[in-house]
Amino acid sequence: MLVGQAIGTRHHGQRVAEQRLFAEDIQLLEIKRTHQGFLSRSKKRRLPRRGQARQRDIEPTSAATAHSSGLPRSYLRRLTSISTLAARGPNMLDSPTLDLLDGLRRTMAEKSFLVVTGAGISTASGIPDYRDKDGVRRGAQPMMYQEFVGNPAARQRYWARAMLGWPRIRASQANAAHRALATLQAENLITGLITQNVDALHTQAGSQDVIELHGSLHRVLCLDCQQCSDRAAIQEQMLAHNLYLADVHATQAPDGDTLLDPAYEAGFKVPECPHCQGDRLKPDVVFFGENVAPHTAARATLSVEQAEGLLVVGTSLMAWSAFRLCKAMAEQGKPVIAINHGKTRADELLKMKIQAPCEHILPWLAERLITR
Repeated sequence: MLVGQAIGTRHHGQRVAEQRLFAEDIQLLEIKRTHQGFLSRSKKRRLPRRGQARQRDIEPTSAATAHSSGLPRSYLRRLTSISTLAARGPNMLDSPTLDLLDGLRRTMAEKSFLVVTGAGISTASGIPDYRDKDGVRRGAQPMMYQEFVGNPAARQRYWARAMLGWPRIRASQANAAHRALATLQAENLITGLITQNVDALHTQAGSQDVIELHGSLHRVLCLDCQQCSDRAAIQEQMLAHNLYLADVHATQAPDGDTLLDPAYEAGFKVPECPHCQGDRLKPDVVFFGENVAPHTAARATLSVEQAEGLLVVGTSLMAWSAFRLCKAMAEQGKPVIAINHGKTRADELLKMKIQAPCEHILPWLAERLITR
């Protein structure tokens, strides 16, 4: 596996990327190169993949040409955003190894890739992630599924903290990385998208048929009647019955959780199901100790079988549900590539790893794959 990480510096007014390529023999190669020619693009048109019809007769390479083709405005906004970010080039991409980026581009141009994302893709949207660069989980231990289901006090604690954490989740906006993947999908340049995230930002960005491996915080499931409710409606109910928390501040934690003083939890009134009035409501997400829904796992497995490679973005892959997809892909002899800061559970399976911000890399990649 090749791992690349570069540090941007200034030299005589020019930004220089110091590339570090770590080969399997642990030897370090340092290469300095300027960014001249970094933004050159090929005018060759992309051909459809084998057995795949072109989605559009004309592939727009700018917002202007896209507009003339009558494409939706949401697509035009994504394309304009991608072009703007990619055009900044060196200013936005001052850390990645250029050789590895070019290798990533070439590989994805030749093969149909599936994408799996994790918490790291949403940090630029203001949502905290779970782990440090060594894959060690930050903060308190998460609540286990068995505890949540079997202990009313645990549900009370969960919902008190979640009520204060929801506004951050609801207000979060998809970032450049989400939009770049949505554009790649719209152009048939990736075969599909699987996310471990529960923030629904891929859908907000315009991605279609996203496989939400761990569910979504935007839905609430009743454990008694199995009906789903909208999270926003449940939030209104909790606010109305827990006014004493209206002015309480709590530190944000991953997945809409907060670090709330336990003194505030005892008097919290948990929400009731709008359908059966039961009080065993659970966010429609996979808790630690809970299994991914069988139909969701089956869809993810099928997606791996149909793809020719896997791009992993913003995840350490410590959760088995995502790591198993990398393992299956590697066992089939297909390339697995990661864009992630720090260690991943699949490091030994990776063909390549780029340690750089995905909100910088993915717009760059989308621009070059679309306009090749």
